[in-house]
Amino acid sequence: MEFLGVLTPAYPSKLSLIRTSPSMAISATPLLSLSCASMASPSERKTPTSRKIYSKTASLTIPTATTLSNSDTSTTVTPKKVLVPIGFGTEEMEAVIIIDVLRRAGAEVVVASVEPQLEIQAAGGITLVADTSISTCSKQVFDLVALPGGMPGSARLRDCQILQQITSKQAEDKRLYGAICSAPAVTLLPWGLLKRKKTTCHPAFMSKLPTFWAVKSNIQVSGELTTSRGPGTCFVFALSLVEQMLGESIAKDVGELLVLIPIANGSEVIEIVTIVDILRRANVDVVVASLEKSRQVASLGTKMIADKLIGDAAESIYDLIILPGEIAGAKRLQKSRILKKLLKEQGAAGRVYGALCSSVAVLQSQGLLKDKRATGHPSILSQLTNEVVDGAKIVIDGNVITSKGLATVTDFAMAIVSKLFGHARARSVAEGLVLDYPRI
Repeated sequence: MEFLGVLTPAYPSKLSLIRTSPSMAISATPLLSLSCASMASPSERKTPTSRKIYSKTASLTIPTATTLSNSDTSTTVTPKKVLVPIGFGTEEMEAVIIIDVLRRAGAEVVVASVEPQLEIQAAGGITLVADTSISTCSKQVFDLVALPGGMPGSARLRDCQILQQITSKQAEDKRLYGAICSAPAVTLLPWGLLKRKKTTCHPAFMSKLPTFWAVKSNIQVSGELTTSRGPGTCFVFALSLVEQMLGESIAKDVGELLVLIPIANGSEVIEIVTIVDILRRANVDVVVASLEKSRQVASLGTKMIADKLIGDAAESIYDLIILPGEIAGAKRLQKSRILKKLLKEQGAAGRVYGALCSSVAVLQSQGLLKDKRATGHPSILSQLTNEVVDGAKIVIDGNVITSKGLATVTDFAMAIVSKLFGHARARSVAEGLVLDYPRI
């Protein structure tokens, strides 16, 4: 699965973001992913018989109505139903993050076009394909109606009478509804659905809100209404909706990612520690796995204890696998059959993987850079047969992220946080590190 170009890297002047084309068609029918580009969905986290499913995903798999039975009881669990409307000029990052997160949580998400056609050109030029027309939704009952923002997308939603009727009935019946970015001010306000509700929205539209009820916060929950500020807060917005609709435990499961960092004797310690530290500050579940016979790994006299041995770590499926660099360590990573199998499965599933420094050559040798642009340590660039981005410190192409090495590791880790969670969380992590982060 290609990453669709909505990531604005944490350090734009230092990163090279590769887009597949200026205009892309994305079907809304299968699982959509954008900010969480290649995280495995609950259904994707089913493993071969030789591997166990990662335990925290078990509660997320509710794709269809399910019957639970034992000798005494029989209960039918029906998925929560969500409407996400889209129109010309809808902010694609917001739309797809909302859809993706809610589907990961097990909700049945209906993406409905308010335009005559199902194919919608979004604000950034990407073409989204809706599941159905809004007219087919008029008599349906939804547990949640979630409006993405963007302009003129929010105005297109506002002008749709059917959507107004659906959302007004939603509010009248005290069922959940939410809006982000420009949609609270441009869409919900004219419909009269913000009355006596504390509300936030994109800073550019705050002046349109009633002063007494306007709140400068990333997320604002006021009864059945939830509002948020924009693309950088969209992941948190979607998780808030999941928590209100399905509970805190499921929201926590969906919000966490599982990342594998394999290490060996000779792996670059600074890269390992920097990546682990930054990702854990971003609330990512990081597993450091030793490829050696023990969990203790040494490099340049520094000793580390990994969380697991690679054989034990291989029992889980990972949203992201990152290979730290240094020539000696990279050679040992290259020899691991278990790691090779994990990387092959990661690539086949379209999940995210990356490498720094000399370890970019490991991806190359396993055919994981085919048709991908990349960078790496100058000493191994001649080994790369794919397109090398000359002068780039970090390159993100689809589900692959590569970096030159030690001097770029902080930027590399921050770019991952930005890619997976957006600028709001990346900026929060940067503040804790006393690290300058651009105000984008």
